[in-house]
Parts: sequence; structure tokens; C-alpha cells
Amino acid sequence: MKSMTRAVFRNRSVNLFSRTLLALAVVGTLGTLPGSVLAAQDITLSYGKPADVGMSAAVLDGAVGLYREAVERGDVVGAVLLVARRGKVVLHEAVGWRNKQEKLPMEKNTMFRMASNTKPVIATAVSILVERGKLRYSDNVRQYIPSFDNYRSGFIQVQHLLSHTSGFRINPIFLQPLMQSSAEHADAPNLRLEVDRFGELGASVLPGTSYSYSNPGFNTLGAVIEIAAGKNLEAFLKEEIYRPLGMSDSYNHEVAEKLDGKLPRMSAVYYEKKNGDWVPGWKPGDPPQYPFVRASGGLISTAWDYAIFCQMFLNAGVYNGVRILKPESVKLMTSPHTDAIDVPGGRSGGGRGFYGYGWFVREDGVYSHGGSDGTFAWVDPRDQVIGLVFTQTPRGRNPRDRFQDLVALSIYER
Repeated sequence: MKSMTRAVFRNRSVNLFSRTLLALAVVGTLGTLPGSVLAAQDITLSYGKPADVGMSAAVLDGAVGLYREAVERGDVVGAVLLVARRGKVVLHEAVGWRNKQEKLPMEKNTMFRMASNTKPVIATAVSILVERGKLRYSDNVRQYIPSFDNYRSGFIQVQHLLSHTSGFRINPIFLQPLMQSSAEHADAPNLRLEVDRFGELGASVLPGTSYSYSNPGFNTLGAVIEIAAGKNLEAFLKEEIYRPLGMSDSYNHEVAEKLDGKLPRMSAVYYEKKNGDWVPGWKPGDPPQYPFVRASGGLISTAWDYAIFCQMFLNAGVYNGVRILKPESVKLMTSPHTDAIDVPGGRSGGGRGFYGYGWFVREDGVYSHGGSDGTFAWVDPRDQVIGLVFTQTPRGRNPRDRFQDLVALSIYER
């Protein structure tokens, strides 16, 4: 029976691999992944005028106007918007409030709870370790986490976690309630102990055969990173990604003692309205969502910092003289690894596409990711455009789709 099960796993995984190769061949034939994706060019971000990079200032101002009007209508509380092309930041605006009740305006350097915009960062950490020979995409998770060494989880591989094809159908971010401190686990709850529980529960669908977006899968990657790197996740991300890139406003836990005195710069998060006005569901100083650093979310960052991260990808893995990833890793992460899925992002950002390693990938090569607290970023390799729409009003009426359309419309020089 075990040998039959292994054969099924292998065959189904091979089928998905074959479909992925076919998707890549189609993408390559259509020319939607241009050579510039792999061209190593070290472009650092600086401010410039839209006309310098073939964009219309008037159209971009209209895009900002969408958010000015949205704030006035009460559709969103505030937003920071950033658009860059060919390394020139041609739009960087703050509108509305980061805390309306305290009359604190949104500012360009406001810090946001990024939620699932964390995932491309985690995938980058995995790829760094792969390049260093510390792990392989094809490694079974059970090689690192003993609780995965069973018939339900034994065939889950690192690449399955990266592409949301692990077979997990675990709905909560972590199983509830979280583990409590005990004589055996005095430091509970923590990331590794919570991930251990995923291994015991296991996959509900054969790994490698279907896509299903999984927060537990990325939290499992966080534990794998800690074990393979030999250090905690927070330290690894800081030492290997944030500090080398100059992302000085990026952190992974919204508690004052970890933010270098920057907690007041964080925006409140608005989930619902009461009596017709938005009320904060989380504000700086409130307890964090989870009492430990996780990998499915938790990133805190600014529009500028995250734009640097995106530009590193456009640069094929290098930024300001520091190489984070090889060009081959960038291509692998931003290529399809699933069957076709619905990609979030509206007319210009959505439609049918795929999931890569940590990124949603459109059929035309644009890759993106969003966060459940209201952040969204997209990267267009063909037009060398980075777009960021950061809010903290996740249930508001966000004009992001029209904003993306106007950004695309503003380009008159290709």
C-alpha cells in the first residue's frame, strides 16, 4: 500500500511539473517574460518627473485623485501611493489619515501592517538558502520537521509550500487555541511548536496536485528557514534582506520594543464602521496579532522600503551593489508553478494567471501580491513599472483597479 501511495504522489507531482513546463513554454512563446527580467542591471530608486520616463503627469495626478475622492467619501481612511518606472519614483503621495480619531495624517513614511505581502519576502529567504546549498526546493519538509514524517505529510516538499500546492486545507493561520507554556515547552507558543501541529494534521489533498492558498504552508516555510539557517526567522530576514537592501523601516512584529522607537509612525487598521464612521480595529500600542514572529504575514514596512524590495526583483536580484538573489532565482520565483488560477488585482492586475514562488504571476509576466490589511504591490517587467497602493482599510471601497488602469494608461513611451 505504501509503495502504491508513493507512486501516486510521484505521478501526480510529475503531471503538475509537466503542466508547469507547458505554461512556461507558452509564456516564453508569447514573449511575455522579456529578456529584461533576467538582465542584471543595478538601478537604485530616486525621484524623477513622469516625463523623464515616458509617463503623463496629468494622468498620474488623476490616479491620485481617485484616492482623494475615496477619502472624502469615506470609502477609505487613508493611503500611500507609489509608482516608479525605470528606477524613477514619479508618484509618491500620502492622502487621508493614519489615525483619523487622533487627527494624525497619513504620511509618505507611514508604516503599514503588510499581512500577506510578507510572502514574497519569505520566498526570497527560502531562495537565498537554496542558493547557499542549505536546502533544496525538492526537499521533503520531513527532513527538517520530524512531525511531518508520516503518511499525511511525508511527501510535502518545500516547493509545494512556496506555490500553495502542499495539499494543506487548514483554514486558520494557526490551530486554535495556541499552545500554552508548560514544563515541556516553557517558551510556548512559538512558530516551530505551532508548525509541528500542521505536520501531525497533514495534507488533505495529494501534495503537488492542486493549488489552494495556504497561510499554514508559509508558516511552515518560516520554521524550515529557522532550522536550515540555524537562527530565528526575524534575525535572518533582517540580516539577509532588510539590512543589505537598506530597508531601514521594515520589521516583523508590531511591538514597541522591536520597532526602534517608530511605533507612532504605524497606521491604525480600520476593519469596520460604526455609526457611519470607520473605527480602528488595531492601533499602535495594541497587542500584536500573534505573540511571535510568523511567516504567513507580520511584515511591517513603508511604501519606499517595499519599493526597494520590488526594484531588487526588477534588477534580477541586485540592488545598490548588493546581490540578494541570482537572476535564475528571480526568474524561478516569478514564473508559473501552478495550473491557471484567478489572480487578484482587477482588470489591469488580475484575470487568469498562476502562482510562482511567493508571487501571483499574470499571463503577461506581471507579478503581484496583496495583504489582507489593505496593501498591494505589483511589478511589471515589460514596462519596468512598480506600483504600490497601501491602505489600512481592508474592507473599504478601494479604487485600486482604476488606479492600476490609469498607471498603465499614463505610459506613452515604450
